[in-house]
Parts: sequence; structure tokens; C-alpha cells
Amino acid sequence: MTAPAVERAAPPGERPADPTTRRRSPLGRALRTWLPPVVFLVALLEGWELWVGLRHEASYVLPTPVGIAKALYDSRHVLGGHVATTLEETLIGLVVGTVAGVALAVAISAVPFVRRAVWPLVVTSQTIPMLVLAPLLALGFGFGMAPKVVVVSLIVFFPVAVSTVAGLASADREQVDLVRSMGATPVQVLRLVLLPSALPDFFAGLKIAATYAVAGAVIGEWVGGSSGLMIFINRSQRSYRTDQVYAGVAVIALLSMALFCCVELLARRAMPWRHPSHRRSQEPS
Repeated sequence: MTAPAVERAAPPGERPADPTTRRRSPLGRALRTWLPPVVFLVALLEGWELWVGLRHEASYVLPTPVGIAKALYDSRHVLGGHVATTLEETLIGLVVGTVAGVALAVAISAVPFVRRAVWPLVVTSQTIPMLVLAPLLALGFGFGMAPKVVVVSLIVFFPVAVSTVAGLASADREQVDLVRSMGATPVQVLRLVLLPSALPDFFAGLKIAATYAVAGAVIGEWVGGSSGLMIFINRSQRSYRTDQVYAGVAVIALLSMALFCCVELLARRAMPWRHPSHRRSQEPS
């Protein structure tokens, strides 16, 4: 009699692997993830194209997706410089806002007085619309890159700080006490226990921040400047090139999606234990 096959027990703290997931190829996983949104997007664009054709809308009122794609291709040489400017402002502001948000979160976690004194002011600052704050920043910092970077940093700062504070507060107190009982310094407790436990919440906030970072740079460019996607959109509006306006909006959406995907990939690299499929792909065969 053949002995029944015994499945390997999952290590403590690790979810048992789903046999269907284990057998699914990388191509199958990619199709399962990306095929539904791609099909839905194609259906929306096709419906848009049919709607404009049936109503005989003028191109300066509502261009078709084909017309927008053509405008995007025709403007590719002009758009390159504007995209580079907006992307530079976005990345610098994203880094500055992330560093500031994490630093404040650590200070709030370590010093209760900082939480009582600073945190209410940080929350209150988020009630000021960025469209109102951007002109004031332009008056203080001029019309160069500085006010745009500040706008992006302020937009990025809050979700990163809030999520990191929540992550630090959710750390296992027993692990903290154990490390302290072994003679660890506060810096070692932060590095060995608190920060690793806060990584999931930190990256959740960073994904939100990255999504809005490009919009923050565009808001900063709305106040003034000589280059950037908002400058391109404003010039297209004054020229009644609605198709180019839509093309600029499409580029903003694509940049936001690209930043979100980059943060997702960074999160997978930083937390391989939360992504078993990524971990198995990294293991030598």
C-alpha cells in the first residue's frame, strides 16, 4: 500500500501556500493581474470614441482618444522637456517629504511632548487648500523650482507621517521589552524592532503620497514657471488645443501610475516576507 502524501507544514507565522498559486506560472499571474483592468480601459476608450462619433462633437470640445494619442505623438518633442521638469520637482519633493515625515514620526514615537505639541499643528495645516498655499509659497520662494518642491513635500509629508506613526505604535511591545532587557540602546530598539514593524504602514502611506506627488508638482507650476506639464496645459488651453490638454492630463496620470508601481516594487524588495511569490523568484533554482 502506498503511503499517503504528507504536505509540508508551513513554518510558524507563514501562511500555507495555496497549491493553485504554487502551480500558476508567472505569465498566468501577470495575466490574472493586468488583463481585467486593460480590458476595462480598452472598453472605456472604445465607448468614448463611439460617443464622440455619434454626437459629432467638435475636436476642440471633446477630442477622441485617437485624436489625443495623435496629439501626444505630435507633441512628443515639446513634452519631453516639460515632463523632465515636472518629474524632477516630483522626485525631489517626494524624497524631502518622505524624510521629513519619517523623522517627525520617529520624534513623535520617542518623545510624547512632541506628539502633544506638534501633531495638532500638523493636522491643522492639512485643512489649508494647496491651491491657496501655492501662491503664498511662490511669494516667499520665488517662481523657480523651490516652491514646487515645497508643495510636493507638503503633500507627501502628511500621509507618510501618519502611516509611519501608526506603524511605530503597532510594534510588538513584548519584542521591544525583550530587546531592551538584552541591553539594546533606544537607537538599536528603533532599528531592530520599531522600524521593521512600521515598514508595511510606511509603504502604504508612501503609495498614497507618490500618487499625489505629481499633482502637487502640477499645482506648484500653476502659480508660475517656464517649464512643466501645467505650463504645457495652460499654453494648449490658450491655443484652443483641447487634444493637447487631454494629452497633458494623460501624461500626468501615467507618471502617477509609474511612481505608484515603483513604490510597490520597492516595498516588495524591502519586505520579501510579505510577498512569497517574489521571494521564491529570488531563490536560486
